[in-house]
Amino acid sequence: MGISHIIIYAIVPIVVIMLAGFIAGKRGAFTGEDSKKFNKVVLDFALPAALFVSIVQSSREMLYADLTLAWVSTVVIMGCFMLVYFIFAKCFKGNTGAEGAIAALINGSPTIGFLGFAVLEPIFGTNAYVALVVAIVGIVVNAIGIPVGLSLLNASLEKQGANKGKSQPWWKPVLNALKQPVAWAPILAVIWVLCGIPWPKELSPSFNLMAKANASMAVFSAGITLSAVQFKLNWQAILGSILKLILMPGVALILGLVAGMSPENLKMLVVACALPPAFSGIIISDEYDTYVATGTSSLTLSVILFVGFCPLWIWITDLALKAFA
Repeated sequence: MGISHIIIYAIVPIVVIMLAGFIAGKRGAFTGEDSKKFNKVVLDFALPAALFVSIVQSSREMLYADLTLAWVSTVVIMGCFMLVYFIFAKCFKGNTGAEGAIAALINGSPTIGFLGFAVLEPIFGTNAYVALVVAIVGIVVNAIGIPVGLSLLNASLEKQGANKGKSQPWWKPVLNALKQPVAWAPILAVIWVLCGIPWPKELSPSFNLMAKANASMAVFSAGITLSAVQFKLNWQAILGSILKLILMPGVALILGLVAGMSPENLKMLVVACALPPAFSGIIISDEYDTYVATGTSSLTLSVILFVGFCPLWIWITDLALKAFA
């Protein structure tokens, strides 16, 4: 697949729709609060529907073949997550564990829920394999990364004495994450397939109609979110973007090659890891009023740079696959 195809069918539509959301936000048609409502529609309804209906139409053989994808995704994402946490918590004067946790939630996590289908489907097609990559990476980010990040955040704030009324046991974020439809819907779909229950095709159109709202609404909402934040570039924002757009996909490529992943799965995982930082980290940052300016600036910078890094990583991955063939 040529780079021009990727740019025209995957990158340009995202830029156009995101720009439309950005302009709408700047003109006052929508506000940051409106984007949160759109995000809720995406995360609680459209994305779970897209993940569920795609996965239940797969087979046991496909799931077994994706076990390597599952453990590689977990090691790469959580390894980079913890590295970002330690760098930003320990290496920058004035930062605490709370800033490190927010930095990890942002720059240590790809925004798979918002941009996963929007980027991967135009490049790799609409199929169950794309859905499995989005689901697996989404489960790692939402069911592992967010609970770990919240636990680190709460522990730091409690140590500072600034988290009155917000302290909670370590398992509570895990339970809360698993309660979200974006976490339990793909898990339920995987169980369905493993049990060998045939999926009634007549039910698919009802799920598909909701699923179609996922990509466009998510990207439009991202534009509104960016319009509502103040861009302030500093070295932490730049480093965060480097770690997200260069380190994570690079580690995914190396580990995927060593693990012997299939070429298609490896390319999809590398692109997924190269996605901009997780918007959920910005939401948590705003809720706790911690690391807001730098986090949002890093997100904005990463979204802009992703336009170039997405086709670049696909090209690099193709070269690596040819070299190791």
